[in-house]
Amino acid sequence: MPRQSRVSRRIALRTAVAAIGLLTAAAMASPPPPSVKLNDAQARSIRVDAVGERAFNQIEDALGSIDFNEDLEVQVFTPYPGRIIELYAKLGDPVSKGQPLFTLESPDFIQAESNLIAAAGVLDQTTSALDRAKKLYPVQGISQNDYEQAVSDQQSADGALKAAREAVKVFGKTDAEIDRIVAVRRVETALVVRSPITGRVIARNAAPGLLEQPGNPPPPYAVADTSTVWMLANVTETMIPRLDVGQPVSVTVAAYPGRRFTGAITALGANVDPYTHRVTVRSEIKDPKHELRPGMFANFVISTGAPIRGPAVPESGVVREGDGSFSVWVTRDRREFTRREVKIGLTQDQYDQILEGVQAGELVAVDGAIFLSNIAFGGAN
Repeated sequence: MPRQSRVSRRIALRTAVAAIGLLTAAAMASPPPPSVKLNDAQARSIRVDAVGERAFNQIEDALGSIDFNEDLEVQVFTPYPGRIIELYAKLGDPVSKGQPLFTLESPDFIQAESNLIAAAGVLDQTTSALDRAKKLYPVQGISQNDYEQAVSDQQSADGALKAAREAVKVFGKTDAEIDRIVAVRRVETALVVRSPITGRVIARNAAPGLLEQPGNPPPPYAVADTSTVWMLANVTETMIPRLDVGQPVSVTVAAYPGRRFTGAITALGANVDPYTHRVTVRSEIKDPKHELRPGMFANFVISTGAPIRGPAVPESGVVREGDGSFSVWVTRDRREFTRREVKIGLTQDQYDQILEGVQAGELVAVDGAIFLSNIAFGGAN
């Protein structure tokens, strides 16, 4: 055999061996996906269904607590010093705007009433003197100087009475009540302090006999409108770009299983906590029946966008692997199943959103996927 022919055959043989080695290495590097073929008994234990499409809401979960709506909460201080005489409202009582909360005996109020009664008496006297002067002056019964003095006295008394009325108004008295004080000429010792808003008594620190000073804490009463409450949640700073004022919020609490309270975000914190790297989110929650109590722990679901529609598989059909990946078992004939790795997105209502790996309409094992994995990797039968 010629030398050139033998060399050519050796080169061809080496090339073939190298090619076979490359194919073998490729096959070992990318093994075919595991498959499982079931017998009749095994097939009956697997439930198969087509991958469907579902709408997944774009939501963010957060934990927080319920608090009073501070915009509708009022601390009721007395605007003047005095001693509490009687209480009319108890803790938790519903109250209306203008409803009496307690009565106060105030030396300042008594003095203002006394000045009012005295000013009214002086005005009556000077008015009577002016009437007489008007009758006598035309017939020269009094001098012009006396007449002008009577006019001046009456005008001064009228101004003093108006000032005294305004001084009593400072204590919350109406014009009708002031007119009654002037008419009966009697000082009222009990000053009524009324609720400035309609709501519920959320704190009571008042007691008969206590001396109250304006603005000194604690306030005798605190009243809040509890038809709406605040949700205060601390969310991670990574959620900030997806949150905005006005986004809908639903709330659940342990006290009312299955109930959802609705509201919306009203404010986002202006700063991030440097230690926890969280931001405070405040939402206003409607509570017309006054069922939520400040201090309750609550779960909050914030809608951050329109629903996304896409392929979905029940959670029971998705297997979490040891390396953190996810897979499903795909079939065409309901007997032979092939493992396929998938990428999941949102999980809602016991369904996983499938971003990659399977398409809508493909048949997958929706019940028994773990059993198929055991057969493929653990030898179960």
